[in-house]
Amino acid sequence: MAYIYGKKYSRNEILKKVGDISQIAGIKRYTLAEGKEKGVEAIDIRTGSGLSFTILPDRGIDISYAEYKGKPLCWRSSIGDAAPEFFEPEGYGFLRNFFGGLLTTCGLTYAGHPCMDEGEQLGLHGRINNTPAKNICTENIWEKDEYILTVKGKVQETKVFGENILLTRTITSKLGESKLYLKDEVENLGFEKTPHMVLYHINIGFPILDNGSRLISPTKIAHPRDKEAEKNAHQYNTFSEPIPKYKEKCYYHQMKPDKNGFIHAAIINEKFDNNTGLGVYIKYPFSQLPEFLEWKMTGEGIYVVGIEPSNCYISTRTQLRKEKKLPFLEPGEKKEYDIEIGVLQTNKEIKEFEDKLKNEEY
Repeated sequence: MAYIYGKKYSRNEILKKVGDISQIAGIKRYTLAEGKEKGVEAIDIRTGSGLSFTILPDRGIDISYAEYKGKPLCWRSSIGDAAPEFFEPEGYGFLRNFFGGLLTTCGLTYAGHPCMDEGEQLGLHGRINNTPAKNICTENIWEKDEYILTVKGKVQETKVFGENILLTRTITSKLGESKLYLKDEVENLGFEKTPHMVLYHINIGFPILDNGSRLISPTKIAHPRDKEAEKNAHQYNTFSEPIPKYKEKCYYHQMKPDKNGFIHAAIINEKFDNNTGLGVYIKYPFSQLPEFLEWKMTGEGIYVVGIEPSNCYISTRTQLRKEKKLPFLEPGEKKEYDIEIGVLQTNKEIKEFEDKLKNEEY
């Protein structure tokens, strides 16, 4: 049964009270109309709990915006939902099309900093976020007393004499819930093994990110990426007001999965709205995504913390290959990745979340 407006309702009880279920929750497809966003297809999902988010099929089926009861959950860059034709793959050109958003997927054959790998020049964070999808299907159906909202599609990264990888993505949410479920299947359609790096760039911004906000995670050790990150490294999990001329700091986290093999992490603001509290959490299988990168970028305008699970250590592809740590997909091989992203709505929920991570059985 769906829990909405402080009460549980069956399908029949809800449908007696509305002309159409879209009065409460639903999916809307549309096309953006001006500037660099012109022609970009977008899909809005409302779950009826106050959670709504925007999916961009033309940008790798990533999630460019999310809010809860009118409160933004993610950071948005000045770029906006730019069309993929503005993508500049060379060097750091990726940043000219980086919308931030709740989810930017990096990969699928390379992520991390630009490099030259076996004669191939690679830019920042790969191509998949700037690749349009095909076979986009939206579906909203009743399954007994649960109303399920789903977006599914395929994104292919391929070239002649090179890789041929297919990402099949399904994003699901339910009526009354304040969370979404992302399921990815990555398949090598080619006949040669190919490098496979993937990073889920989840970008949390104001008002969850604010002075006094914290990262909650089952971190054993947080390794600074470089000398810049070594400065005040003990404050990796606490955040301040925006700082002029701030330089980004990145930390590689060694995390402990719970007894069921899952990692739980969150950015929380206990002082939000007269201390009622608000946060965003993620949950995923450690076996699928064994690495976690924190991107701490609390500057003016670029005020964001990225919580970023990945299937490999995020270095250059050249370095990973040299160290024999580069993941590959064999011909016909498939990998699956599952991530739950949700809202912590009150300080009570935040405390329960944090207590769970402190539990000896975690």
